[in-house]
Amino acid sequence: MEFILVEPNYAKHIALVRLNRPKELNALNLQLMNELRDSLKALDEDDEVRVIILTGNERAFAAGADIKQMSGRSAIDMLKIDQFSTWDQIRKTKKPIIAAVSGFALGGGCELAMICDMIVASESAKFGQPEIKIGVMPGAGGTQRLTRAVGKARAMEMVLTGNFISAEEALKYGLVNRVVPEELYLMEALKLAKDIADKSPIAVQMAKESVNKAFEMPLQEGLFFERKNFYMLFASEDQKEGMAAFIEKRTPEFKGK
Repeated sequence: MEFILVEPNYAKHIALVRLNRPKELNALNLQLMNELRDSLKALDEDDEVRVIILTGNERAFAAGADIKQMSGRSAIDMLKIDQFSTWDQIRKTKKPIIAAVSGFALGGGCELAMICDMIVASESAKFGQPEIKIGVMPGAGGTQRLTRAVGKARAMEMVLTGNFISAEEALKYGLVNRVVPEELYLMEALKLAKDIADKSPIAVQMAKESVNKAFEMPLQEGLFFERKNFYMLFASEDQKEGMAAFIEKRTPEFKGK
């Protein structure tokens, strides 16, 4: 792959995926997104991987879509390319993804961070949806996920002005999980990943699925979905091991079965 670096054994049960177009501030062109989709699909099928960290570099997580690749295209061109089908496939990743964000996370970069399940930000991180400044609007979920994360008023201001928010503002608004010094952001993401990787991978995936359904279903349907997943986990060996370990006052050894 040209624009994605993958370390499947970054730590025990943890993979690291790095966006790698540093000269372009990791701008998200079609090739990079296709490589990212394929990488995440492979990691999703790897039984040794339980958690995925997605990052860029200190200067930029991703500074947006590759405008040069889109500027001359027509509406029909965009429809035929169907670039957002790649995003839909990334969204379907079953294993939890932690975005480790430093520097710019703008436009498509902000949308990509929001597709992830959690965001650890460095103090230098900047989030924004500046598409309005070039005559368009967010198209990969920016108007939807941002509104769900920070509320209508703040999302409306960010989308209609294109202005950025700082890492501390993102934390205050509920967009990110935590903010740490720049030299620690990847280490903090790894710490969070290790905490999750210690748990039953089956339970983690089903819990992730259930939380996501809270944004897609009415309450009663969501509760039904949650209970179904809860009952299904009693068919797993991990459930038997987890409860036995609790009763026996020992650390469980989850095997993902």
